[in-house]
Amino acid sequence: MSTVGYLNGTFVDPERALIPIDERGHQFGDGVYEVLRVYSGRPFLPEWHFERLRRSLRAIGIENPHTDDEWMQLMNEGIRRSGEPESLVYLQVTRGIAPRGHLFPAAKPSVSMTIRAFQPAEPNPSASLLCLPDERWANVWIKTLNLLPNVIAKEIAHRAGANEALLVRSGWVTEGSSSNAWFVRDGVLWTAPANRYILGGVTRRFVLHLAQTLGLEVREQAIAVDDLGTVDEVFMTGTTTEIEPIACVKVDAAMRQALHELPADAEEVIVRAVERPVTVWEGPAPGPVTARLQDAFAQEIRRFRTFA
Repeated sequence: MSTVGYLNGTFVDPERALIPIDERGHQFGDGVYEVLRVYSGRPFLPEWHFERLRRSLRAIGIENPHTDDEWMQLMNEGIRRSGEPESLVYLQVTRGIAPRGHLFPAAKPSVSMTIRAFQPAEPNPSASLLCLPDERWANVWIKTLNLLPNVIAKEIAHRAGANEALLVRSGWVTEGSSSNAWFVRDGVLWTAPANRYILGGVTRRFVLHLAQTLGLEVREQAIAVDDLGTVDEVFMTGTTTEIEPIACVKVDAAMRQALHELPADAEEVIVRAVERPVTVWEGPAPGPVTARLQDAFAQEIRRFRTFA
């Protein structure tokens, strides 16, 4: 298994690549990224990823350093060098290298990329979520490098024995720390709308397409955290997890109020111990609707592989 790196025009050993101290991605998180899944040597849904990359770059005022064709050529060369037909491509674009200052510099954007072998995790029939306050900024739709709130939420969930955090903003479920959330109620799919408060996942978009082909009714509306007990199925979607069925959703009893209104004490927000998690939903994993979508997703990937 070989990991390939790329930095500003040159393929490099990732262990030896050097990032200058004045790199704005390093100092400010001033950049955006994309992660693409590679099946049988082919990136999956690259056009959708490039579209989101363009939107993110435009939103923070960074010029796109490559055309879509150039991005494809760069990725394909990296995949070829890696020799890993089942892998993940990580693309990152930052504002560049310049002496530290808050104003945008006249700098050339920096581009980095890695290709790493990827082996999906075995399905977990008891996967669980822990509801936590969504403490991210108000422009979550931009896929920026600023992921500290996501990292903290994921760590808190992990310490509580959950697979993922389920983020809640003012009483409404937004998404996971690194995935989009879906709910099934009376055969209808519910998922939060692709507004500024969620990162519209490429897999989320693909599942919406699959749901349409299956004739499933979809409501792009947020679910209230207090209504979680009324849903029949829960699953999460993401590039690395595809469609992940969930068996249990829990709420930290000590943080219930924070799901509706963030506590004033900053220490309570940033560093907390999970106390007495209470189960608010349990169900089949996967449920029948989730299983139909999983089957449809798998069929599409098999079809995609045949053209590799």
